[in-house]
Amino acid sequence: MVTSTTATTELVETGEKRDALGRRRTPVERRAQLLAAFRQSGLTQSAFAKREGIRYSTFCTWAQAEREAGRLPVAEPGRKRRAQAEVRFAEVKLSPLPTAPAGLEVRLPDGTLLRGGSAAELAKLVRALKA
Repeated sequence: MVTSTTATTELVETGEKRDALGRRRTPVERRAQLLAAFRQSGLTQSAFAKREGIRYSTFCTWAQAEREAGRLPVAEPGRKRRAQAEVRFAEVKLSPLPTAPAGLEVRLPDGTLLRGGSAAELAKLVRALKA
């Protein structure tokens, strides 16, 4: 038994222009409307783009162009701007490092105390004891 299925489709013309790759082309006036709505929304760029159905990267490009033209604040609405601390320099005078004591001491884990005049001598002694 063969059954046939009929599908009904409808083409809705929205008036959107598309480029050769099929990407939507948003008119300059519509971009201006969206950016004005973004300024008023208090949303982050990501949240606004998602709400409006715009790709985030596309919206970021539009917003960057607005920032460069001075029509959009540098910080996104809804986010706190980080305070930039003023850089300051100060001269610091350090006292000379204390000189090493005349003799060095090393206490081994078993309680043995080794004394010597230099680190090289003590290292040689420790290696000799390990052998």
